[in-house]
Amino acid sequence: MTDSLVLDIGGDIGALVIHTEPELAETEIELSPVGATTRSHNVVHPRHHGSGVTHSAVFPQLTAGTYTVWRDAVTPHGTVTVTGGQVAEYQMRSHGTAS
Repeated sequence: MTDSLVLDIGGDIGALVIHTEPELAETEIELSPVGATTRSHNVVHPRHHGSGVTHSAVFPQLTAGTYTVWRDAVTPHGTVTVTGGQVAEYQMRSHGTAS
């Protein structure tokens, strides 16, 4: 079985895929525009593809800009820039920093 997603991106709307370790499966990852207090969240799911299974949270429609990825409610993990019309990717490790 292969998973697929449909993304509606273009103009100033992009998408973000946050790749994680399997240990984060079914946990929520929060994201906020840098400097903002409002957050959105998405759940890490296993994604099946031809070469195996990976784990990721997908934010399918984000306004272009720089976002903080949160490790927990008070600790930022890092930042990522989303560009309109493109899919940004972020590597999140449960222990350590982004890569």
